[in-house]
Amino acid sequence: MKIGTHTLKNNLIVAPMAGVTDRPFRQLCKRMGAGMAVSEMVTSNSLLYGSAKTLRRANHEGEVEPISVQIAGADPVMLAEAAKYNAGQGAQIIDINMGCPAKKICNVMAGSALLQDEALVARILDAVVKAVDVPITLKIRTGWNQDNRNALNIARIAESSGIQALAIHGRTRACGYSGDAEYETIAAVKASIAIPVIANGDITTPEKARHVLACTGADAIMIGRAAMGRPWIFREIEHYLQTGTHLPAPRVDEIHRVMMTHLQDLYQFYGEYTGLRMARKHISWYTKGLVGSSQFRHMMNQLQTVETQLASVDDFFSALGAYSEHLTYQLATADVGGALAPIFAGKLAPTVISV
Repeated sequence: MKIGTHTLKNNLIVAPMAGVTDRPFRQLCKRMGAGMAVSEMVTSNSLLYGSAKTLRRANHEGEVEPISVQIAGADPVMLAEAAKYNAGQGAQIIDINMGCPAKKICNVMAGSALLQDEALVARILDAVVKAVDVPITLKIRTGWNQDNRNALNIARIAESSGIQALAIHGRTRACGYSGDAEYETIAAVKASIAIPVIANGDITTPEKARHVLACTGADAIMIGRAAMGRPWIFREIEHYLQTGTHLPAPRVDEIHRVMMTHLQDLYQFYGEYTGLRMARKHISWYTKGLVGSSQFRHMMNQLQTVETQLASVDDFFSALGAYSEHLTYQLATADVGGALAPIFAGKLAPTVISV
């Protein structure tokens, strides 16, 4: 899989998700097998370049290459300036957000709202491509609503503008995250353009990854919500695509180690006050479905210090270890069976804003 001059180690990409794909999460997913991870979106409003949030999102220190940064906005000139700013901060790939369905984004005619104005899309893409020397990618949905699926038109505009790769979420903006993603539109786009196409939406298992690649002909797949609390999904998919066999599910002691490293990275990146609060949702995702996790999450969310948060995580996993030294983590849909069946319950992926 190539994007411009960058050759990815595989065709598995972490989707940009607001409030999730910060540097610690991107690095973790790359260690777990992802070939690339796209940052949370960075505003094109130059007035916010100096804000703490924007500076954190532009912090790529020590990040495994290639570094891909997503920008969002609706004004071609401002987006071009945002591309220049982020390229100057170390971004090696600039991704343009035309896929976010969130109302606060669409209400300012950014994100997937841009799909309603193909002429504006063309102006934006042209301006950003001309502004920087790094490759530009684009993320879209299949259209604004079921009656206005124009991904094919947008894809052709993108290719003619010099976009180097196109990611498509298999839903319209009106769909949000409801219903099932459809892949027919992605397949039609792939058949009509020569640039790499990345399929996104509802890829939650190795089998689904293989199915989506086969039915769309896409060059790569992009995984978002399924990686929250389950970053090892990338190594599972890579192994399955290569061998047709499944890796063993991670043992609970490995989950414990992965999560503790992730928490330490969050504290270091955000500082203890914000890191503690950012860590809560990740702890919730890692432990969802494990015995006693509901009570644990309620208690953990009340803790106010890093020390007590880490101690509570250690205590929770120590208690789990009493069940079996070979205890493994399974998806809620897996057929666990036997005495361990009550340990695994519930869903893994709560709703977040995926962009």
